[in-house]
Amino acid sequence: MSHRITGPSNYYNRKLIRELWKTKRRIWKKVSKKLSGPRRGRVEANLYRINKKTKENDVIVVPGKVLGIGEIDHKLTIACLDCSKNARKKIETSGSKLLSIEELLEQNPEGKDVKLFY
Repeated sequence: MSHRITGPSNYYNRKLIRELWKTKRRIWKKVSKKLSGPRRGRVEANLYRINKKTKENDVIVVPGKVLGIGEIDHKLTIACLDCSKNARKKIETSGSKLLSIEELLEQNPEGKDVKLFY
């Protein structure tokens, strides 16, 4: 029995990881590497933590799930792999935008002014 690295079993996640890696941009390669690791290593970011570490009109990528504990008091653009219902509702009421990582990659393939949120 061989011990080989298999990566995520979800087809769409594997496809996203490949697309991010092919861009040859540092920010997207970091996101790809984070997503290709174990699921327990993925980021789970609460809204209060996002609010505390960001400023008005920031664009951030969360390579994991956004959870709904806390509030956001300024406008952001958040791209994430997954988002809870409560967090989605709070983000929309704050006037912020919520995107998938694929959508942000299409809008900004260069990765300019995008911050990676750990």
